[in-house]
Amino acid sequence: MKAQTKENQLAMTPEMSLRFLKEGNKRFQNNIKADRSLIQQVEETSGGQFPFATILSCIDSRVSAELIFDQGIGDIFSARIAGNFVNDDILGSMEFACKLAGTKLIVVLGHTSCGAIKGACDDAKLGKLTGMLEKIKPAVRAVKDPQDKSVRNSSNIGFVNDVAIKNVHFTVDAILKESNVLKEMHESKELKIVGAMYDINDGSVEFFK
Repeated sequence: MKAQTKENQLAMTPEMSLRFLKEGNKRFQNNIKADRSLIQQVEETSGGQFPFATILSCIDSRVSAELIFDQGIGDIFSARIAGNFVNDDILGSMEFACKLAGTKLIVVLGHTSCGAIKGACDDAKLGKLTGMLEKIKPAVRAVKDPQDKSVRNSSNIGFVNDVAIKNVHFTVDAILKESNVLKEMHESKELKIVGAMYDINDGSVEFFK
């Protein structure tokens, strides 16, 4: 499999980009890898890059977007931050990736048993982490009816995962609210923005509509 070219990128639609990721995750779950030479892709992308998707995910070591979607060099832009939320720097990076570099899809990827989500649920305090977790607290407060109503902390993994899902939805909403560039692209159908959850137990990704 060769690296993405400008011609391939121009021919891609948001729906095709999403299908590519879904197919890649199926390969990953089945322990099958696309036939590609990463060194060859390094050579092919030395003069430019033409990714088809931008993925915002957590820094969790188990959630590498390139691996779980079976993608190679030059296929996706990958932004990572604990708790997969957005700030101005990440939004600016996304605007570059989509408006200037041509990607057709943004995926906000949360995951089960997320440490950052657990920290927000437990109101953890530690240096700069304290302020970072504040950005996830709205999702904690928004989950009104956890699976176990008596426990609203990291000991209740159902609650943690409910908050992680809510956080993904809030992040998608924040992208559309805080970036006029991405909102306009989304409304004109140039760009699709979707949320998704990765299950650390089986390697599957569930995309939200």
